[in-house]
Amino acid sequence: MELKDLFPVWDQLTEEQQKKLKAAASFRRFERGDRLHSGSEDCVGLFLVAKGLLRVFTLSEEGREITLYRLFQRDMCLFSASCMLHSVQFDLHVEAEEETEIFLIPPQAYKELMATSLPVANYTNELMAARFSEVMWLLDQILNKSFDSRLAAFLLEESDVEGSRVLHITHDQIARHLGSAREVVTRMLKHFQAEGLAAQGRGVIQLKDEAGLERLAEGARR
Repeated sequence: MELKDLFPVWDQLTEEQQKKLKAAASFRRFERGDRLHSGSEDCVGLFLVAKGLLRVFTLSEEGREITLYRLFQRDMCLFSASCMLHSVQFDLHVEAEEETEIFLIPPQAYKELMATSLPVANYTNELMAARFSEVMWLLDQILNKSFDSRLAAFLLEESDVEGSRVLHITHDQIARHLGSAREVVTRMLKHFQAEGLAAQGRGVIQLKDEAGLERLAEGARR
C-alpha cells in the first residue's frame, strides 16, 4: 500500500501538502519482536501501519509490562513523536508483534502539517482523545474487573486477532499483555482447563468453550 492509501485525511490535503508529506515519510520494515520506540525521550516520529501489528505498552517501576492498545493496518501512533506534543509525556514502548511495515513521518514534518491543515489538526485531536479513552478503559478494567474476567476477554480478543481458536502464545506473553505475573496466568489457565474453557499445550492455548469465556468476560471486552 502507498502512503496515500493509508493516511486518514489524504484527500483533504492540498497538492503541495501531499507532496511534502510524501517526501518526508520513509518506509520501514520490522520483524516480530523488534522495538520501534522506547520511552518519552525516544522521539522517532509517527508510525502509520501499512501491514502487520504493533503493541503499545508501558512499564512499571518493577519492570512489569502491560499492553495499553494495539495498532493495526491504517492505525497511527502519535506518542512515538512525544516531542511534538509538549503537554503529553508518556513513557510508552512500541514493538512489532509480527512482521510489520510502516511509514515513518518525522515529527517536524507532521507538526508543520498540523499547523497548515485543519483536517489533520482535527484528526490528531480525535486520535489523541481516542487513545486516552482506551487507556482510561484499561485502568477501569484493572481496578474493577477480576483477573479471570480480564484473561477470558484477552483470550477471546487474541482469537479474533489470529483468526483461530488455537492461540500460539506463552504464559509469559499473556502476563506481559495483562500486567500480571506468569505464575498468576498459569494458575488461572489451569483453572480454565479444569472448567473446560480452554486446553493447553506447549506454547499453545486452545479455546474450548467460547460461550463460557464470553460469559466470564462480560463487560471486560473492548
